Amino acid sequence: MSASQRQPAGELTIGIVGPHVLVERIMLSGTGPAGVIPGGGPGHPAPSVPAPGVNGTSAAPARRLIAAAYRSEQEAADKVLRLGPGIDACLFASQVPYEYARRAGTLRVPATYVPLSGSALYAGLLRATRELGQDLSRISVDVLSRGDVEDAFAELGVPASSVHVREDVANAATLAAFHERLWRRGEITVAFTCLQSVAQRLSAAEVPVRTLRPTSSAIRAALRTATLLAGNRRLEEAQLAVALVEVPTLRDTSRRSSPRHAREELRLTVHRFLVQEAQRMHASVSPVSDHCFLVTATRGSLAAATDGFRVPPFTERARTELGIAVEVGIGMGRTAQDAEAHAHAALSRSQVAAGTRGFALDREGIALVPAPRHPAAGTPETTRPKGLETLSRLADKLAGSDSALVVDAETAGRVLGVTARTARRLLHGLVEEGLAWPLPPSRAPQPGRPRQFYRLVTEKLERRATR
Repeated sequence: MSASQRQPAGELTIGIVGPHVLVERIMLSGTGPAGVIPGGGPGHPAPSVPAPGVNGTSAAPARRLIAAAYRSEQEAADKVLRLGPGIDACLFASQVPYEYARRAGTLRVPATYVPLSGSALYAGLLRATRELGQDLSRISVDVLSRGDVEDAFAELGVPASSVHVREDVANAATLAAFHERLWRRGEITVAFTCLQSVAQRLSAAEVPVRTLRPTSSAIRAALRTATLLAGNRRLEEAQLAVALVEVPTLRDTSRRSSPRHAREELRLTVHRFLVQEAQRMHASVSPVSDHCFLVTATRGSLAAATDGFRVPPFTERARTELGIAVEVGIGMGRTAQDAEAHAHAALSRSQVAAGTRGFALDREGIALVPAPRHPAAGTPETTRPKGLETLSRLADKLAGSDSALVVDAETAGRVLGVTARTARRLLHGLVEEGLAWPLPPSRAPQPGRPRQFYRLVTEKLERRATR
C-alpha cells in the first residue's frame, strides 16, 4: 500500500526517511511494543496507531507511518518524491537527509528531523569516555552546530577550546577528509560523525570514530513534532477559501453592449464551465452578479489546482476552451465574510496587474506568493504596445455592431482599409501582445480552411484609460 492510496478519514500520514536501521527504530517507536515492522523498501506502512495525547492517552486522529529507507543520504530527495502526494509530513532520521531533500526542492509538506545535538550527543560522549577512556577535549564533530557542541561541553565541565566542528552538511568523502586530516596532524583523539557512511570511511583509514545515534527519547519527541506538523497542515488545507471569478466580456461598458441573448448564453456557458472545473476540486459555484461567480473551496484543493497559488485557476482553460478571458481573486479568512473580502482585494490586484502572482491572499490579507516588484517611482513606464492603436481603431469602428468583439481577417481588413493578408498579420500581432484571443475555428459546411475568428480584448483599452 502506498502513501497515495486512500487512507481512513482523519488519519495522518507521516513519511519516515533515513537509513534502514534508523527507519526501523523510528517505525518501532511509532507502533509501540506490539507494532509490526514493514518488510524492506520504501512505501510500506506501519499499522495506524493513535498519536499520543498530552497525558499519554490516545488522541485522534490516528497516525500512519510510511517507511522510505535509503542506502545513501543522496537518495533522500528521491525517496521523498516516491512517497507521493498523500503524505501529511516527513520525518528524517537526521539533519543530513533533510538538508539534501530541502536543497533539491522536493519538500512539498512540513518536515522535521530527529536531532542529534541533545541527548544523542551526550550519550555519544558518555559512551566514548566509559568504553574507551578517550580524551573529550580533543575531538572533531561534523554537521552539528558549534553552539550546540559548546553547550554540551559546558554542561559536562569539559573545555571545548580544542574541539573542531564542521557545521555544514557535505558529502561523506568531504566530511571524512575533514576528520582524517585532523587525526593525521595529531589534533584529535577521536572523530564524532552523524553519518554511518563517514564512519565507514574513517574506520577503513584506521581513524578512531564514533557515530552519533538518536536516543529513544529524541525519536519519540521528533515523532510528536512530526505529528503536530501533519495535523496543522491538515487543518490548514481544510481552511475555507473562496475564489471570485469575473468575466470582463459580460460587464456593461460605455464602449459597447452586446445583445442580451448573447450575453445570457455566454453567462450560462461560463457557469457550466466553472461547475465542471469546481467538481475537479470538490468545490461549489454560485453566481454573484451577471459577470461574477463565487467558487467556495478549501485551501488545499485550490493549492493543488494552482501549483501552490502560482498560477491563477480557470484562466488558461477558459481561454483555450471558451476563447474568453477571466479574472480571478482568491481569499481566505477566519470567517466566510473575511475570505470574500480578501478575494475582492485579490481580484482588484489581478485586474491592475493581470498575469502576475499575488492573486491569492491569506487570512491576514497578505499575498501567498508575492507578485514581482513593479518599477520604482520615477521609472519610465513600459513602452506602449504597438497593437493598442490597432485595437482602438477596430473597437471604435465596430462599436454598436452585433459582433463588436469578434472579428476575422476579412472583417478587420474591411474596417481598417487594408488587405486580408495585412489584417491577418495585424490580428496575429494583437494575439502576441495579449490584446486578442484566437477563438476555436468555426466548422463551416463549405469546403476549404475554416475561418479564424478573434475576440478583441477591449478591456485593456478601458483599463489603460483609467490609469
